[in-house]
Amino acid sequence: MDSWPPDLPDLEVSFDPAPVESPRRPRVRMSGSQRREQLIGVGRRLFAQKGYEAVSVEEIASEAAVSKPVVYEHFGGKEGLYAVIVDREMNRLLEAISTSLTGDHPRQLLEQAGTALFDYIESDTDGFRILVRDSPASASGFDSLILEVAVRVDHVLATQFRARGFNPKLSTMYAQMLVGMVAHTGQWWLDARKPKKKEVVAHLVNLAWNGLGHLEQKPTLS
Repeated sequence: MDSWPPDLPDLEVSFDPAPVESPRRPRVRMSGSQRREQLIGVGRRLFAQKGYEAVSVEEIASEAAVSKPVVYEHFGGKEGLYAVIVDREMNRLLEAISTSLTGDHPRQLLEQAGTALFDYIESDTDGFRILVRDSPASASGFDSLILEVAVRVDHVLATQFRARGFNPKLSTMYAQMLVGMVAHTGQWWLDARKPKKKEVVAHLVNLAWNGLGHLEQKPTLS
């Protein structure tokens, strides 16, 4: 006698669970100053990576998760944002170099200025990349920075020139030469990164100091 209920073949029944929506992260409302700082941070990173020309307002807005009008509202556009970033980096580097100049001897000044610059390149690489790139906002920014640092070095060199019997009026020119040499070597080291930072500064000081140590009163070309 057949059993009841009859044996039925096993059936595989799958149930697709209803899609579970991941909870949306609540959008954090920022104050005007907080949004401004966020945009500066985003712009700083993008400009350092790609350069001024390759970055668009659309990309800045997208990375910051805001609309384009927000960028225009705070900075008037890409160039305005870039100008703010360049100005901040110039002030940061200038302050680092200026506060390092505590010596009263040219060799000390060279060591201190060189070390401060290379410390900045190492710790704020993005900022230095922005300073040395060509753009409407920074085309002369790095040169202006060199001029400002040279002014700080000039008065100390003038004192040393008087003490050694050299024409103190020439100290301004020598300050430009010395600071320019250090700064442009820093531009080269930005990508090279060899030799090590302290070794590069030591060689800079070696070249500059041995040159200063054997200055002629009235040099002429051979």
